[in-house]
Amino acid sequence: MKSRTARIGAMSIMVAVTQLSCLGSPTPLAPGVAGSVGLPHHGVLTTPKEIPVRGQGYVRYRPHGDRNFGTRTLVSAIERAAKRVTNEFHDSPPLVVGDLSARSGGRISGHASHRTGRDVDLLYYATTLELVPISSPGFVHFGADTLARKPDGSYICLDIPRQWALIRALLTDRDVEVLWMFVSRDIEAFLIDYGRSIGEPPELLLKAERVLHQPRDSANHDDHLHLRVACTNEESVMGCESGGPNWPWLRSFEVADDTDALAQPEEPVQSN
Repeated sequence: MKSRTARIGAMSIMVAVTQLSCLGSPTPLAPGVAGSVGLPHHGVLTTPKEIPVRGQGYVRYRPHGDRNFGTRTLVSAIERAAKRVTNEFHDSPPLVVGDLSARSGGRISGHASHRTGRDVDLLYYATTLELVPISSPGFVHFGADTLARKPDGSYICLDIPRQWALIRALLTDRDVEVLWMFVSRDIEAFLIDYGRSIGEPPELLLKAERVLHQPRDSANHDDHLHLRVACTNEESVMGCESGGPNWPWLRSFEVADDTDALAQPEEPVQSN
Protein backbone atom coordinates (compact mmCIF):
# COMPACT_ATOMS: atom_id res chain seq x y z
CA MET A 1 0.00 0.00 0.00
CA LYS A 2 2.80 2.34 0.90
CA SER A 3 4.65 1.73 -2.39
CA ARG A 4 1.40 2.20 -4.34
CA THR A 5 0.84 5.54 -2.60
CA ALA A 6 4.41 6.59 -3.40
CA ARG A 7 3.92 5.68 -7.07
CA ILE A 8 0.71 7.68 -7.21
CA GLY A 9 2.48 10.65 -5.63
CA ALA A 10 5.32 10.44 -8.13
CA MET A 11 2.87 10.24 -11.02
CA SER A 12 1.05 13.32 -9.71
CA ILE A 13 4.29 15.29 -9.67
CA MET A 14 5.09 14.15 -13.24
CA VAL A 15 1.66 15.28 -14.42
CA ALA A 16 2.09 18.58 -12.62
CA VAL A 17 5.49 19.23 -14.19
CA THR A 18 4.11 18.36 -17.64
CA GLN A 19 1.25 20.81 -17.16
CA LEU A 20 3.61 23.48 -15.86
CA SER A 21 5.93 23.00 -18.83
CA CYS A 22 3.02 23.86 -21.11
CA LEU A 23 1.41 26.63 -19.13
CA GLY A 24 4.24 28.14 -17.11
CA SER A 25 2.12 28.34 -13.95
CA PRO A 26 0.45 26.03 -11.40
CA THR A 27 -2.70 24.30 -12.58
CA PRO A 28 -5.86 23.10 -10.78
CA LEU A 29 -4.30 19.61 -10.95
CA ALA A 30 -1.35 20.77 -8.85
CA PRO A 31 -2.26 23.95 -6.96
CA GLY A 32 0.52 23.41 -4.42
CA VAL A 33 3.33 23.18 -6.98
CA ALA A 34 5.26 26.44 -7.22
CA GLY A 35 8.67 28.05 -7.30
CA SER A 36 11.47 26.12 -9.04
CA VAL A 37 9.55 23.21 -10.53
CA GLY A 38 11.12 20.22 -12.23
CA LEU A 39 14.68 19.65 -13.43
CA PRO A 40 17.12 22.36 -14.58
CA HIS A 41 16.78 21.17 -18.18
CA HIS A 42 13.06 20.36 -18.03
CA GLY A 43 10.96 22.60 -15.82
CA VAL A 44 9.58 26.06 -15.12
CA LEU A 45 9.77 28.86 -12.58
CA THR A 46 7.01 30.59 -10.64
CA THR A 47 7.31 33.32 -7.98
CA PRO A 48 10.59 34.50 -9.57
CA LYS A 49 12.99 37.05 -8.12
CA GLU A 50 14.73 39.43 -10.51
CA ILE A 51 18.35 40.19 -9.75
CA PRO A 52 18.84 43.99 -9.68
CA VAL A 53 20.73 45.60 -12.56
CA ARG A 54 23.61 46.25 -10.18
CA GLY A 55 24.49 45.73 -6.54
CA GLN A 56 27.51 45.68 -4.27
CA GLY A 57 30.21 43.90 -6.22
CA TYR A 58 28.19 42.87 -9.29
CA VAL A 59 26.46 44.16 -12.42
CA ARG A 60 24.14 42.45 -14.85
CA TYR A 61 25.46 41.63 -18.32
CA ARG A 62 22.02 42.30 -19.78
CA PRO A 63 20.49 45.42 -18.20
CA HIS A 64 17.23 44.66 -20.00
CA GLY A 65 15.40 41.55 -21.09
CA ASP A 66 13.68 38.52 -19.65
CA ARG A 67 16.68 36.43 -18.57
CA ASN A 68 17.41 37.89 -15.16
CA PHE A 69 15.13 35.84 -12.92
CA GLY A 70 15.91 33.12 -10.42
CA THR A 71 14.84 31.65 -7.13
CA ARG A 72 15.32 33.83 -4.08
CA THR A 73 17.95 31.33 -2.91
CA LEU A 74 20.06 31.75 -6.06
CA VAL A 75 19.71 35.54 -6.34
CA SER A 76 20.60 36.07 -2.69
CA ALA A 77 23.61 33.74 -3.00
CA ILE A 78 24.97 35.73 -5.97
CA GLU A 79 24.55 38.97 -4.06
CA ARG A 80 26.31 37.65 -0.95
CA ALA A 81 29.19 36.09 -2.89
CA ALA A 82 29.83 39.20 -4.98
CA LYS A 83 29.80 41.34 -1.83
CA ARG A 84 32.33 39.07 -0.13
CA VAL A 85 34.70 39.25 -3.10
CA THR A 86 34.54 43.03 -3.33
CA ASN A 87 35.11 43.31 0.43
CA GLU A 88 38.17 41.07 0.15
CA PHE A 89 39.55 42.85 -2.92
CA HIS A 90 38.78 46.51 -2.26
CA ASP A 91 37.70 48.59 -5.26
CA SER A 92 37.57 45.45 -7.38
CA PRO A 93 35.68 45.72 -10.69
CA PRO A 94 32.29 44.03 -10.36
CA LEU A 95 31.34 40.45 -11.09
CA VAL A 96 29.38 40.38 -14.35
CA VAL A 97 26.23 38.28 -14.00
CA GLY A 98 25.00 36.68 -17.21
CA ASP A 99 21.79 34.78 -17.90
CA LEU A 100 19.68 33.29 -15.13
CA SER A 101 16.20 32.18 -16.26
CA ALA A 102 13.17 33.71 -17.91
CA ARG A 103 10.47 35.19 -15.69
CA SER A 104 8.36 32.03 -16.03
CA GLY A 105 11.26 29.68 -16.61
CA GLY A 106 11.21 27.21 -19.46
CA ARG A 107 13.50 27.17 -22.47
CA ILE A 108 15.51 30.24 -23.44
CA SER A 109 17.69 30.47 -26.53
CA GLY A 110 21.34 29.62 -26.06
CA HIS A 111 20.76 27.23 -23.16
CA ALA A 112 19.61 23.66 -22.64
CA SER A 113 19.16 24.26 -18.91
CA HIS A 114 18.46 27.57 -17.09
CA ARG A 115 14.77 26.60 -16.97
CA THR A 116 13.94 26.56 -13.27
CA GLY A 117 15.71 29.57 -11.76
CA ARG A 118 18.63 27.62 -10.25
CA ASP A 119 21.26 28.25 -12.96
CA VAL A 120 23.31 31.35 -13.69
CA ASP A 121 26.25 32.23 -15.92
CA LEU A 122 28.95 34.25 -14.16
CA LEU A 123 31.59 35.84 -16.36
CA TYR A 124 35.17 35.31 -15.26
CA TYR A 125 37.09 37.98 -13.41
CA ALA A 126 39.96 39.40 -15.47
CA THR A 127 43.16 41.43 -15.21
CA THR A 128 45.51 43.19 -17.59
CA LEU A 129 48.77 41.46 -18.53
CA GLU A 130 50.27 43.49 -15.67
CA LEU A 131 47.75 41.81 -13.31
CA VAL A 132 45.71 44.97 -12.74
CA PRO A 133 42.03 44.01 -12.16
CA ILE A 134 39.71 45.19 -14.93
CA SER A 135 36.03 44.89 -15.76
CA SER A 136 35.08 41.82 -17.76
CA PRO A 137 35.05 42.57 -21.50
CA GLY A 138 32.34 39.96 -22.02
CA PHE A 139 32.36 36.32 -23.11
CA VAL A 140 36.02 35.91 -24.06
CA HIS A 141 37.70 32.51 -24.15
CA PHE A 142 40.52 31.85 -21.68
CA GLY A 143 43.07 29.31 -22.85
CA ALA A 144 45.35 26.84 -21.10
CA ASP A 145 47.76 29.74 -20.46
CA THR A 146 44.96 31.74 -18.69
CA LEU A 147 45.07 34.35 -21.48
CA ALA A 148 42.10 35.55 -23.51
CA ARG A 149 41.99 37.70 -26.61
CA LYS A 150 39.59 40.63 -26.56
CA PRO A 151 37.64 41.69 -29.67
CA ASP A 152 40.14 44.52 -30.23
CA GLY A 153 42.99 42.00 -30.44
CA SER A 154 44.60 42.77 -27.08
CA TYR A 155 45.07 40.14 -24.38
CA ILE A 156 43.92 39.85 -20.79
CA CYS A 157 44.47 37.32 -17.98
CA LEU A 158 42.11 35.25 -15.89
CA ASP A 159 42.05 36.74 -12.38
CA ILE A 160 42.59 33.52 -10.44
CA PRO A 161 42.66 35.02 -6.91
CA ARG A 162 39.31 36.78 -7.35
CA GLN A 163 37.82 33.79 -9.15
CA TRP A 164 38.84 31.50 -6.30
CA ALA A 165 37.44 33.98 -3.77
CA LEU A 166 34.07 33.77 -5.54
CA ILE A 167 34.13 29.97 -5.46
CA ARG A 168 35.09 29.97 -1.79
CA ALA A 169 32.28 32.40 -0.98
CA LEU A 170 29.69 30.19 -2.69
CA LEU A 171 30.95 26.90 -1.24
CA THR A 172 31.09 28.23 2.32
CA ASP A 173 27.70 29.98 2.21
CA ARG A 174 25.46 28.23 4.73
CA ASP A 175 22.29 29.43 3.01
CA VAL A 176 22.87 27.82 -0.38
CA GLU A 177 24.10 24.45 -1.59
CA VAL A 178 26.09 24.24 -4.81
CA LEU A 179 25.47 21.29 -7.12
CA TRP A 180 27.79 22.24 -9.98
CA MET A 181 30.18 24.91 -11.17
CA PHE A 182 30.76 24.16 -14.83
CA VAL A 183 34.18 25.38 -15.99
CA SER A 184 36.82 24.21 -18.44
CA ARG A 185 39.32 21.60 -17.27
CA ASP A 186 42.21 24.03 -17.64
CA ILE A 187 40.53 26.68 -15.50
CA GLU A 188 39.54 24.07 -12.92
CA ALA A 189 43.17 22.96 -12.62
CA PHE A 190 44.44 26.51 -12.10
CA LEU A 191 41.80 27.23 -9.47
CA ILE A 192 42.40 24.08 -7.46
CA ASP A 193 46.17 24.59 -7.59
CA TYR A 194 45.72 28.15 -6.37
CA GLY A 195 43.50 27.01 -3.51
CA ARG A 196 46.15 24.51 -2.43
CA SER A 197 48.93 27.10 -2.72
CA ILE A 198 47.25 29.45 -0.24
CA GLY A 199 46.52 26.69 2.27
CA GLU A 200 42.75 26.34 1.93
CA PRO A 201 41.17 23.67 4.18
CA PRO A 202 41.14 20.14 2.70
CA GLU A 203 37.35 19.89 2.99
CA LEU A 204 36.91 23.06 0.92
CA LEU A 205 39.34 21.82 -1.71
CA LEU A 206 37.49 18.49 -1.86
CA LYS A 207 34.19 20.24 -2.46
CA ALA A 208 35.74 22.41 -5.14
CA GLU A 209 37.28 19.40 -6.88
CA ARG A 210 33.87 17.70 -6.94
CA VAL A 211 31.68 20.58 -8.11
CA LEU A 212 34.08 22.19 -10.60
CA HIS A 213 33.47 20.22 -13.77
CA GLN A 214 33.64 20.49 -17.53
CA PRO A 215 30.34 19.01 -18.74
CA ARG A 216 30.14 16.37 -21.44
CA ASP A 217 28.79 17.16 -24.93
CA SER A 218 28.66 20.87 -24.24
CA ALA A 219 30.65 24.05 -24.57
CA ASN A 220 33.80 23.74 -22.46
CA HIS A 221 32.93 26.80 -20.36
CA ASP A 222 36.19 28.67 -20.87
CA ASP A 223 34.33 31.99 -21.16
CA HIS A 224 32.10 31.81 -18.07
CA LEU A 225 31.33 29.82 -14.95
CA HIS A 226 27.92 28.14 -14.92
CA LEU A 227 26.62 27.87 -11.36
CA ARG A 228 23.80 25.49 -10.43
CA VAL A 229 22.38 25.32 -6.92
CA ALA A 230 20.43 22.53 -5.24
CA CYS A 231 16.78 22.67 -4.26
CA THR A 232 16.14 23.70 -0.68
CA ASN A 233 13.94 21.45 1.47
CA GLU A 234 11.05 23.86 1.01
CA GLU A 235 11.54 23.93 -2.78
CA SER A 236 11.69 20.13 -2.93
CA VAL A 237 8.31 19.87 -1.23
CA MET A 238 6.88 22.27 -3.83
CA GLY A 239 8.08 20.29 -6.87
CA CYS A 240 11.76 21.18 -7.30
CA GLU A 241 14.06 18.40 -8.54
CA SER A 242 17.78 19.05 -8.08
CA GLY A 243 18.82 16.48 -10.65
CA GLY A 244 21.82 15.21 -8.70
CA PRO A 245 24.45 14.42 -7.79
CA ASN A 246 23.74 13.61 -4.18
CA TRP A 247 26.93 15.03 -2.65
CA PRO A 248 27.57 13.67 0.87
CA TRP A 249 27.67 17.16 2.39
CA LEU A 250 24.25 18.26 1.16
CA ARG A 251 21.91 19.20 3.99
CA SER A 252 18.77 19.24 1.84
CA PHE A 253 16.63 16.26 0.90
CA GLU A 254 18.39 13.42 -0.87
CA VAL A 255 18.18 13.93 -4.62
CA ALA A 256 18.23 11.44 -7.45
CA ASP A 257 21.65 11.13 -9.05
CA ASP A 258 20.65 12.25 -12.53
CA THR A 259 24.17 12.59 -13.90
CA ASP A 260 22.85 11.96 -17.40
CA ALA A 261 21.71 15.58 -17.22
CA LEU A 262 25.36 16.50 -17.73
CA ALA A 263 25.08 15.18 -21.25
CA GLN A 264 22.39 17.73 -22.05
CA PRO A 265 24.24 20.04 -24.46
CA GLU A 266 24.22 23.73 -23.71
CA GLU A 267 24.17 25.84 -26.82
CA PRO A 268 26.85 28.53 -27.16
CA VAL A 269 26.11 31.56 -25.03
CA GLN A 270 25.02 34.53 -27.06
CA SER A 271 27.03 37.64 -26.22
CA ASN A 272 24.52 40.16 -27.46
